[in-house]
Amino acid sequence: MNHSRGVAPSLHSLLHTAATAQNHVEGRLAAIGLSLAKLAALSVLAEAGEQLPLGQLAERLSCVKSNITQLVDRLEADGLVARRDAPGDRRTRLAVMTAAGKKAWKRGSAIQQTGERELFGKLSKVEARQLAALMEKVAANP
Repeated sequence: MNHSRGVAPSLHSLLHTAATAQNHVEGRLAAIGLSLAKLAALSVLAEAGEQLPLGQLAERLSCVKSNITQLVDRLEADGLVARRDAPGDRRTRLAVMTAAGKKAWKRGSAIQQTGERELFGKLSKVEARQLAALMEKVAANP
């Protein structure tokens, strides 16, 4: 890819960069038994007061209910989340963060922040703002 000749960045370059960033953080999270998907679910639960109906969790993570079921299964097997009946609605199941889940979320968030600093620390503040603006622009115009 020769950008000096006016060749636009390719989708391949964008996806490669995204995969590099994901692998950088995922590798560090794996050391404590987390993935970005698990950390994202724990983060949403933390922001919501540590419990949410499964449907709302799926919506906030922008995924289908069958995927959220599998993710919550894995979180539950790890002892990070428990399923509970919603008070007053037997049809609704809640994902509830456990004490171990809170601890993992805090550790995982710190690891993610460190990974982000490692990745983006190579950029000046101006470059980091430009990159954020460009990513938002590309994401807004699929």
